[in-house]
Amino acid sequence: MRRERGTGSIYPRGGVWWIKYYKDGAPIRESSGTTSKTRANRLLQRRLRAVSSGEPFRLGMEKIKVCELAEDFLQDYRINRLKSLDDAEARWRLHLQNWFGHLRAAYVGTDTIKGYIEQRQQEGGSNGTINRELAALRRMFSLGVKATPPKVYRVPPIARLKENNVRKGFVTIERYAKLADACSSVGLWLRTMLEVGYTFGWRVSEVKKLKVGQVDMGSSRILLDPGTTKNDDGRVVRFKPGSVLANLLVACCQGKQVDDCLFTREDGSPIRDFRTAWAKVCCAAELGQMVCPQCSKVVDAKGRCAKCSVEWKFKDLKYVGLIFHDLRRSAARNARASGVAEGVIMKMGGWKTRSVFDRYAIVAESDMVDAIEKVEALRAQIGHNQRESEPKEVQDHGSRFKGNLQ
Repeated sequence: MRRERGTGSIYPRGGVWWIKYYKDGAPIRESSGTTSKTRANRLLQRRLRAVSSGEPFRLGMEKIKVCELAEDFLQDYRINRLKSLDDAEARWRLHLQNWFGHLRAAYVGTDTIKGYIEQRQQEGGSNGTINRELAALRRMFSLGVKATPPKVYRVPPIARLKENNVRKGFVTIERYAKLADACSSVGLWLRTMLEVGYTFGWRVSEVKKLKVGQVDMGSSRILLDPGTTKNDDGRVVRFKPGSVLANLLVACCQGKQVDDCLFTREDGSPIRDFRTAWAKVCCAAELGQMVCPQCSKVVDAKGRCAKCSVEWKFKDLKYVGLIFHDLRRSAARNARASGVAEGVIMKMGGWKTRSVFDRYAIVAESDMVDAIEKVEALRAQIGHNQRESEPKEVQDHGSRFKGNLQ
């Protein structure tokens, strides 16, 4: 039976079904790669839909696998020298590759993506981590669409999961004093890093990479060179001569060359990973706790979990509490409370948009209390007597309550 005009055709050839359809008036013949007529017909329908909708496609596009898109994705990171190349490679190698690597890109849809999300959640991955991984997958398909010729004809819809991992902690002045004492007991490098982070709100990667030559003691300035920050923008901040920070910086620069790392351990090695030292000082300052890796219960000073009856080594415990990045939020809050303009705070910390004040929730409970006290003081100043304006029933109730207290 002849097919209706415009619906293409299917015919066998050497045991394999071939399809034929027209694009821009020119006939296109393509092997379906299968001996199943039903599957060949499905391929024909996809081709006809692509032609009618104007979707870009080419022969062999459906054979492209996700692993090929991943190669282009990582190559793009290397070409543009993105600082997060290591993170991108880890996300692909540890998680995405096992689930998507062997799949043909054209067949990746919502069901496949939902299955991946469910598996990662069962493995303990947070929504924020999964979102970063799916963002990498979305970027792979986007590059595939923009390739010449295109390697895929569309980016699959990838929903963003709701994240509930916004940190809300601040370091108060009282707590900071205890934390500074604990850092001093570890070494000059950690004490100075703490002061820089708490004063300027810089990222830990920016603090660790500081060189001696970037500290200008003559003009009391610290310079972050363009390309060394997260957003690649340069930055200049000033500190007060004779301040605690100035004295600490002088001690860190002493005996070093301009190209040497500013923060080094006692043996002269640069600071790379200091998570263990940070966890210990935060626990000493009562700003963090070590918990059991099995039940998440707080352990005692010897690392013993009362519930699991196991005495863990410190390196096996899980740390919960203040992280160095919390100093960034605290610095912004302190500067704002001191009356520093938001634009200055943004330039000092390297924020590009004002949304930092909303995203970091830079308002603590004590700020709310101060706000109410200021409102009450203003109302008293203009002669507003709240008791006189209360209904008689409320005044009577208040009198009885005061009598009961007496």
